[in-house]
Amino acid sequence: MSVDGSGPLRRSLEVEYWVVDGEGRLVEPDGLVGAAEGTEREFVEPILEVKTSPCETTAELREELYERLGAVLRRADELDRGLVPLATPMCEETVGELDSERTRIQNRIVGDDFRYVRHCAGTHIHVEQRPGREIDQLNALVAIDPALALANTSPYFDGRRLAAGARSKLYRRMAYDDVPHQGWLWRYAGDTREWSRRLERRFEEFLTAAVDAGVDRTDVESNFSPESAVWTPVQLRERFSTVEWRSPDNALPSEVLRLADDVAGFVERLDGAELRIDGETGSVSDEMVVAPEFDAVLKYVDAAIEEGLESEAVRSYLDRMGFDVDAYSPVTHEIDGRETVSPEEAREIRLEHAERLERDVRSGGRRSGRSGQSARERTD
Repeated sequence: MSVDGSGPLRRSLEVEYWVVDGEGRLVEPDGLVGAAEGTEREFVEPILEVKTSPCETTAELREELYERLGAVLRRADELDRGLVPLATPMCEETVGELDSERTRIQNRIVGDDFRYVRHCAGTHIHVEQRPGREIDQLNALVAIDPALALANTSPYFDGRRLAAGARSKLYRRMAYDDVPHQGWLWRYAGDTREWSRRLERRFEEFLTAAVDAGVDRTDVESNFSPESAVWTPVQLRERFSTVEWRSPDNALPSEVLRLADDVAGFVERLDGAELRIDGETGSVSDEMVVAPEFDAVLKYVDAAIEEGLESEAVRSYLDRMGFDVDAYSPVTHEIDGRETVSPEEAREIRLEHAERLERDVRSGGRRSGRSGQSARERTD
């Protein structure tokens, strides 16, 4: 199957950053919300989320993201605050959450393991759905989920080394053990009807778990829908008419844009290529995108979480799928190497990376060396 594209493939970003004071301590983003369009509170106290609107090119996306972050940082400078592009707080630390009915319900259902979610800050990349190719787009993002290794930014949780991608391990392996389908990567889907049926089944499981935990069913139905009650890393979003990839950690804006550029370029390949699921290796060409069988993808995902780009299997796979692996330098491998991190060390690391983010925004990402072309344009 091959369908011609219908104009530029729009893309948008949601990036979560920890907020710290001048001593590197986590603080609430008071005064930063509203400093720019698209800035919002997250459900945990010390996180600020920065969103963009849908943009037709990476150049437009870059301009908007840096403009919004620049406004936030100018206000942060007045308040002696900083934004930290690391996926976890790293040290053993209590992270509070905002009071809401949705959060209360999740705490009841997930239980003590919900604390793992409170220690995670990530990036969501939205890509516009192409009519008739939505499931191919979804399946393509499932196939490249191991690309999360390109943006791993913290190996630590609660002061100890957890994995190269600590946030992904917290979300997928530790937070949702009692409701496993909510946070796991789902298998390839055959069509949009199958996707809708999956959402309905998962929502019923969520409702059952809620009732078992003593939550009134009508309270759950008032606060969640089948689409909003799952946290699987790749989703079709009817509300936004996008395919969403939620796997990457937060990172420097230039690195987030680099990844969004490459991911949108990969999905854009489907405008003139067939998607086939076959074998274990994966490959791309002008006419064909070959995605590995799902079980093979899971092996690459596990290695991406545990080892990151230190896994030769992950590097080779992403290279075969068209990613310029050598263009990425995930921070997790830079700060790795110790088994424990003290609160004092964590605060120092946060301040250092908050300063890096400021420099990145001041430079407008010029050091990333990217032109705004899509991955497809660069390789064709």
